[in-house]
Amino acid sequence: MIAGIAETRARAAQLRARFEQAGAAPVETPVLQPAAALLDLYGEDIRARAYVTSDALRGEQMLRPDFTVPVVQMHMHDGAAPARYTYAGAVFRRQEDDPDRPNEYWQVGYEVFDGQAPHDADAEVFCLIREALAGLDLRATTGDIGVLMAAVAGLDTTAARKAALMRHIWRPRRFRALLDRYAGRTPVPAARRSLLAADDPFADAPPLLGLRSQSEIEARIAALRTDAATPPISTDEVALIDAILEVRETAPYALEHLRDIAVDLPAIDPAVERLQRRMEALDARGVDVGALEFEASHGRASMEYYDGFVFGFYAAARPDLPAVASGGRYDALTRLLGRGAEIPAVGGVIRPGLMLELEAAT
Repeated sequence: MIAGIAETRARAAQLRARFEQAGAAPVETPVLQPAAALLDLYGEDIRARAYVTSDALRGEQMLRPDFTVPVVQMHMHDGAAPARYTYAGAVFRRQEDDPDRPNEYWQVGYEVFDGQAPHDADAEVFCLIREALAGLDLRATTGDIGVLMAAVAGLDTTAARKAALMRHIWRPRRFRALLDRYAGRTPVPAARRSLLAADDPFADAPPLLGLRSQSEIEARIAALRTDAATPPISTDEVALIDAILEVRETAPYALEHLRDIAVDLPAIDPAVERLQRRMEALDARGVDVGALEFEASHGRASMEYYDGFVFGFYAAARPDLPAVASGGRYDALTRLLGRGAEIPAVGGVIRPGLMLELEAAT
């Protein structure tokens, strides 16, 4: 049974009231969002997931794909002081592969902007959402994208290669293809090889079409030639990245496994230390950390602003459903949207319609 709009709104109001009681200020964001900020963040990929329209005065607009970006923009504009917010409303996502998944659904969120003790804020958000979901048969999974990001930053390769891998952390197949290419496991495409080998790539070329100028194309070819001359990433380093991506255990065992990896890849030490402090904060709030699932790859198919702790709550008896609740840390997003200012931030959302659907099935 799919919950009706009135029921969903009522449950959303209850959840938002709970978050207000926890100290969050209620906020509203427009349903139509300027597309420029989202395109800057995610590139053209966002068009495949969002509804885009055009306004003669305001330019391209998108139906709100989520709340986090406009809430961050609002908070950073007002000074980036510590704060907590809650919101409720509809979000819109295009569905091109699964006609049964809704393209409009409600979210209720809780966001914390506070740099005093990020591990405590992580635990606060996770536990508050877990308490709101009490009574449902849900499985909690956690992860930490910051570990993988730290590993990429620590690779012995060029800054350009690291930046490319960082951009595609949230696109697992593209990330793997790039890593294999940079490691020399897959050859450079034949068309690119012939282009790079040509003394004059523009000889006998037809007139240029499109938006790129000849100087931009020349700069791109020069960058490709530099990359082609770069030594491959070592087999040992690729094996360490693979070892991180394969970590899927209860949190204490995952922590020990990551500590072992850090012996050979010390760049991840700070991220592993943050994981330990977060586990201690969760334990202090009554979470059975010994039974908590941890997957190093968790969250890589989410919105691309998560850069640390990530979590999701899933229906144990309904593996076909998306996460009933999810969230994570997005410190870098505040820096990007804060025009020089930044503040550590973490948040999560609940889908009240899924809660009602699961309750109706019991």
